[in-house]
Amino acid sequence: MAILRDKPRALEYLLFVGYLILFAWLVTKVKFFTLSGLSRPQLVIIFLLKIIAGIFYGWIGIYYGGFAQMWDTWRFHVESLQEYQLMQTDPVEYLSNLFRDPYESGFSRFFDTTDSYWNDLKGNILIKFLSLLNILSFGHYYVNVIFYSFITLFGAIAIFRVMDDVFPGKKMTILLATFLIPSFLYWTSGIHKEGLIFTGIAFVIYSIYFGNKQKKYGFKRIAMLLTGLLLILTLRNFLFVIVLPAIITWVIANHWPKKGLAIFISLYLLFCILFFTARYISPTLDFPKAVANKQQEFIKLIGTSSVPIKQLEPTAISFLKNTPQAVTLSAMRPYPSDVHHILSLAAAVEVGLLLILLIIFMLWRKNSVQAKSLINFCLFFSFSVLLAIGFSNNNLGAIVRYRSIVIPLLVIPMVAQIDWGRISDYLFKNIKKNNNIFNS
Repeated sequence: MAILRDKPRALEYLLFVGYLILFAWLVTKVKFFTLSGLSRPQLVIIFLLKIIAGIFYGWIGIYYGGFAQMWDTWRFHVESLQEYQLMQTDPVEYLSNLFRDPYESGFSRFFDTTDSYWNDLKGNILIKFLSLLNILSFGHYYVNVIFYSFITLFGAIAIFRVMDDVFPGKKMTILLATFLIPSFLYWTSGIHKEGLIFTGIAFVIYSIYFGNKQKKYGFKRIAMLLTGLLLILTLRNFLFVIVLPAIITWVIANHWPKKGLAIFISLYLLFCILFFTARYISPTLDFPKAVANKQQEFIKLIGTSSVPIKQLEPTAISFLKNTPQAVTLSAMRPYPSDVHHILSLAAAVEVGLLLILLIIFMLWRKNSVQAKSLINFCLFFSFSVLLAIGFSNNNLGAIVRYRSIVIPLLVIPMVAQIDWGRISDYLFKNIKKNNNIFNS
């Protein structure tokens, strides 16, 4: 990190303040943001929250990175500086190296986790993207945080606009649930892949939801859909395999909304069968083996937050037996006993709060949602992602980061359907009752 500290601080501060003012003004002018119905102060506050989270993310990466395993963000930055230099000295190599496969296997090893072009692509894409930001930031990390926060704000605003349309009259509730989920704010604001991946997911949801509602898919909407799919494919290819069945099912369910849940259940059963049988069509489609191999790679990467797990075999029986472990890993951990540093403490507290929120939802739910196909998409897609994470990963730090991109898809519909008025009345009556008992 010495080369990072040697950079002139005065230029970095000047650039940071200048770009901060510029982009804080810009978020109040971009039509996609202003059409959300949020006020200018609200947009600026949201943007500043993302920048603060991104700065904290970078600080953790330097001063707490070894123990919390947060080196990646600065590794990406250092490698982007190298690409930035390459851009100036050898532009032909800069433009071509992203498409070159250094392995003898070619481009066929789509699901492999080692010696695979596709496995390397997710990091290479982010590094190349950051190298472009370096043109404007002159290679300063915290200035890049401003650009990154602005770009990934499109994803958060897209989800907000969708959910605000699905749950009219719940704007403030949806606003808080979208932007104040701690893990979501933290992991999608820091310079890493999650912010761009969530933006891709949000673009897919936004384009399909409003395209179906308005019965119109124009050029901009199709471009947004393709951009979202491309971000998912290049930055986390296994999510691409998960999102495609969810999209297909959602589109079909939109044609028969009254049978939406039955369509989701039946088609997902079919997808489960295909998951285990596609390898008989082609050996390259051995999805169970790909998941089991990925788990083995994570088991080999022993870290401070790695936990012992039952090893997965590429059979339907093994997947079924490991399902409780997968659900527990991806949705319930870290436990209080897993806490080793500030990030794991925050994650454990958040899990506890989300469980309380789930109980509140079950007790005081107000079932008034109209776009049930969208909610089914969020549920089935999110739980598929959580299962994929739980089956393949035993590192709690990585699990918390990976799952952050689907938490809003579960929390926002849940919070929006809670009858907060009944809860306040219930609490008020009990407080009044207790006061009367005390006074008597």
